[in-house]
Amino acid sequence: MYRSQTKLIILFLSSLTLLSCSGTRAYRTQEVLINKNEIYKNSTLLKNDPVNFIITTPANKKFLGIPIKKILYEIAHPAPEENFNAWLNKKENRKNRLEKILSPKQVLALRNYSVKFNNWLKNNGEPPAVFDASAIDVSEKRIQQYYKNLGYYNVKVDHDTLHLKSNQIVLKYTIYPDKQYQIDSVKTQIDSPQIALIYDAFTNVSEIKQGDGFEINKFEKERERLFTLFRNNGIYNFQQNSIQFIAAIDSTGQDLKIPVTVQIDDPQQRINDVATKIPYRNFNIKEIEVFIDNLNSPLNTNQYTDSITYDDIILYSKGKLKYRPLAITSGIAIKKNQPYSDLDRTLTYRYFTNLKNFKYPSINYSLIPEEEDQLKASIFLTPRERFSLGFDLDFSHSNIQDFGIGLGGGLGVRNVFRGAESLELNIKNTLGASRDIAQSGDQFFNLFELGADLKLSFPKLVFPFFQDSWTTTEMNPVTQMILGTSVQQNIGLDKQFFKTTYQFDWQPKKSKKIQIKWIDLEFVNNRNLSNYFNVYKNSYDRLNNIAQTYNSELTYVDEEGNLSIPQGTEGFIQRVLNNETLLNQDDPNYKIINTVKERQDRLTANNLILGSSFSLNFNSQESIFDENFYQLRWKIDWVGNLLNGFLRAVRASENEEGQTLLGGVSPSQYVKTEADYIKHWPVGRERVIAFHAFGGIAIPYGNATNMPFSRSYFSGGSNDNRAWKAYKLGPGSSNNINEFNEANLKLAFNIEYRFPISGSLKGGLFIDAGNVWNIFDDIEDPAFRFDGFQDLSEIAVGSGLGLRYDFDFFVFRFDTGFKTYNPALPQGDRWWNEYNFRSAVFNIGINYPF
Repeated sequence: MYRSQTKLIILFLSSLTLLSCSGTRAYRTQEVLINKNEIYKNSTLLKNDPVNFIITTPANKKFLGIPIKKILYEIAHPAPEENFNAWLNKKENRKNRLEKILSPKQVLALRNYSVKFNNWLKNNGEPPAVFDASAIDVSEKRIQQYYKNLGYYNVKVDHDTLHLKSNQIVLKYTIYPDKQYQIDSVKTQIDSPQIALIYDAFTNVSEIKQGDGFEINKFEKERERLFTLFRNNGIYNFQQNSIQFIAAIDSTGQDLKIPVTVQIDDPQQRINDVATKIPYRNFNIKEIEVFIDNLNSPLNTNQYTDSITYDDIILYSKGKLKYRPLAITSGIAIKKNQPYSDLDRTLTYRYFTNLKNFKYPSINYSLIPEEEDQLKASIFLTPRERFSLGFDLDFSHSNIQDFGIGLGGGLGVRNVFRGAESLELNIKNTLGASRDIAQSGDQFFNLFELGADLKLSFPKLVFPFFQDSWTTTEMNPVTQMILGTSVQQNIGLDKQFFKTTYQFDWQPKKSKKIQIKWIDLEFVNNRNLSNYFNVYKNSYDRLNNIAQTYNSELTYVDEEGNLSIPQGTEGFIQRVLNNETLLNQDDPNYKIINTVKERQDRLTANNLILGSSFSLNFNSQESIFDENFYQLRWKIDWVGNLLNGFLRAVRASENEEGQTLLGGVSPSQYVKTEADYIKHWPVGRERVIAFHAFGGIAIPYGNATNMPFSRSYFSGGSNDNRAWKAYKLGPGSSNNINEFNEANLKLAFNIEYRFPISGSLKGGLFIDAGNVWNIFDDIEDPAFRFDGFQDLSEIAVGSGLGLRYDFDFFVFRFDTGFKTYNPALPQGDRWWNEYNFRSAVFNIGINYPF
């Protein structure tokens, strides 16, 4: 054992010695290095301008002012194997001693390790940014060309150097753009009369207009616009290279206005070895065919035995058609006797893809013989397997269970009612072990949870008297009916849960989504109420501490003098509230016990939530690579109005508080609304400033004086205020006295700067602010309540930094949050008092929080 430890120590020390010997001396240069580039437009510094990314004299990247990648590169050696051999043979007996201590095989392993680690340093490092006059010349030419593309044809670029200490300089470029050339007139020269008609009809949305700057990117955008315009208006064979822009620039440079001619030529075709122009013309769709394959058919792939014409579309099927014709034809945006359109083709692709009943469809167009300008559209569909079955297995650990194993399964059924519907059944069973469960016997798996949900989806809006014409297939309408249930044993209060949802989803525009939940039902039945104080330990500790002084009933305590659960806790609470102890209603301890009792009643109460909701989502993001976008989500819930109105109309039974009951449960009643806003600003290559704001309020009324726990707000956690753990912030200035602190008003604000470090490793600096409060409910403690704008001083502030590793398909995130302003502390101690690692919170998350 001692010998193997010695070998490891020698390996480690030898590696350090070798890496520190000569790598830095080999790669460290004495030449002049570029410390920083500065680009000025006249006298204005261009910090985040795109021109910064086209220069060929970049400085070394820095993290917190340190060129880490340059240091890694300099530590490496250009010839690591030769360097290792030179080090090994530098002293006469070094090789023999190492082979005697480590063995020859391990010395060879040391050499291989040294070479691999050296290569890692070099590959992940960055060569020193050496000053190169020829590169400066290239950069100046690239800057000039960049500005010429913006219309500044008389631009000039100079450079200067500012020498710093040692051998480092600041390289300064100065751009003198002069005046910008402008578009004078826009004329056309178009061969095809049909192309000319389409062009003239849409000139109001042209990218190039008289008086605009003569910018090359505008002409590229106009070329793309015209190509899309013609292809979507019947010009089936239009080619982008038919579009040319002719500009007449005054060579004297006195006239800065440039007339432009848009030239669109007809394509050429060789006929009898003579190049002849073939005029562009409109193509109409005359026939539409759909070919539906059958995975289980024994017939040859070209044999379609069943056909039907529906809505001017011919459907061919191998064997009997297993879909209702409407389910196929309703999503085909291609229409008979209408001009050809690329957009219609794309929308048809999207419809069949979203159905999830078919593999990726194929859509082909062909000319109809002896029919001029007429096309036949052929759509080929291959159904997916009707049934799909999957299983999953996972292992878990949490503060509830020491060990857990989950086994789940899912069954999917496609085309349930021959209308491309889908049915999904998912079942999840979890067994867990916890040493905190007081049970007779010694059972290892003493936790149990079983859940199942059933979801039926329709590719349209299904509602009585609702007409399909009110929405289009382009809106991707979906109706979902969901049933779900779960049961728990020895977990919390052994909750039984049931939910049902009936909802619409559709997308009126690419950037706009709407969701309506007509029925949103949730029922929670807590079966093990006696376990409350075993679960909510903070409440128990507060109660037990008071009982040490005021409890006189020996039957309420265990052998250690603590309140027993549940007999002791329930008995002591009742004696206090019945004024059978020395505590009176004015005593602070009496108020604490009353608060504990109110919270117990609330968290152990069964909940029946029945309502509706409306959600509206805007998203300007074009793709996952678009980092200049915003997202806005607004939602409003109405809960309990119809149900409680009905119960009062039929004179249902009531409890002591006058609340109507259904099956012994008081249905919730509230209105809730919230808004969620996200904005991203790119500030450089892979550098983004991300902002997030959230505001929500839920107001109980009528049959309720507080919110159900599951519909309340909480603060803290890896996706919220990262300086506090989830449920540990607030409400207000209270000091997270409960295990799960929640309320019915929430404000949250986050801003984060994201930047690259090395390859897939990214970094982030963030500031989080927010809190939750009670408002318009039955909580009376002013520390918990929001009573006016003065309580905005209770907004908690956290700040910190994080590391993120991008695995392409997800981002692994590790954030460290520091309590910068804690409203739970006394007024003079709120700022910076807990800004240390002892009070820091470490968060692990998947993907970015906003």
